[in-house]
Amino acid sequence: MKKKQWLIYGMLIFATATWGSAFIAGKIAVQDFEPATVAFLRFLGASVLLFPLMWLTEKNRIRPTLKDYSLFAVLGLTGIALYNICFFIATKHAPVIKSSLFIASNPVLIVLLSGIFLKETITKNHIIGMVTALIGVTFIITDGHILSLVEIGFETIDFVLLGAVICWALYSVVGKVVLKKFSSVESTTYAVAFGTLFLLPFALVETTWKDVQHADISTWIAIAHMSIFVTVVAFIMYYYGIKEIGAAKASIFINVMPVSAVLMATIFLNETFTLAHGIGAAFVLSGVYIGTNTKIFKKKISTFKRAI
Repeated sequence: MKKKQWLIYGMLIFATATWGSAFIAGKIAVQDFEPATVAFLRFLGASVLLFPLMWLTEKNRIRPTLKDYSLFAVLGLTGIALYNICFFIATKHAPVIKSSLFIASNPVLIVLLSGIFLKETITKNHIIGMVTALIGVTFIITDGHILSLVEIGFETIDFVLLGAVICWALYSVVGKVVLKKFSSVESTTYAVAFGTLFLLPFALVETTWKDVQHADISTWIAIAHMSIFVTVVAFIMYYYGIKEIGAAKASIFINVMPVSAVLMATIFLNETFTLAHGIGAAFVLSGVYIGTNTKIFKKKISTFKRAI
């Protein structure tokens, strides 16, 4: 049982670390296409892969009802269409210091919504883990100068980022409901299909065939990466993690994403990895460990009682 739990944690770390690469791929892709078009092409490619995968792996599929399709539509609208439009707008226009911080705040809202709507228990470990991880993320983003957040203040793009956070929180919570009936592959496939349909009108309005023809090869590689790894592989792993350990606990792993983004920026964009990045990464990983190990504080308390 414990071995399976650590396997799930490993899958969640891989999934959220892979999402960090979307920052790099997104920056490349938005040089040739507008945000909604990048999102549409990403999920169109993912749909082409997901449907055959679902047909091959899910032989005993349950036929979705009208209510089920409405839930899939909500998933597609929130976690696929709206979230990714906001994400790619932020990738194109927002400073990393702000976009990363807003996205890192996702777990806080997910835990709160899970407690309100799904009646999931919010434990002391969840809270301590989230706070510890959020401190680490803030340290990474500000390069150790946390007070700089106060100096920068808020801009219009911040509301776009806030919309992304709300959309992802709703996606995670509704996803937990859907997973009671459908597998992670089915849930991801239907959500991506609806999201792609919602994104199509935006792509048709903002993109011409000439834009498609003149797009650089690096743009297509970036979109392919987001379709295959960031979407298909990572989404299925994340959904499976939600099903096995709950939305609140799985959401803590989202803090791995900015750490991954920093490391990849260092490798692929030649950005400097500072001491603050290392300290922040340690806080993030510690927060994930605390938030997912429900017995850690109980053990310490019992040890202390025996000592006195």
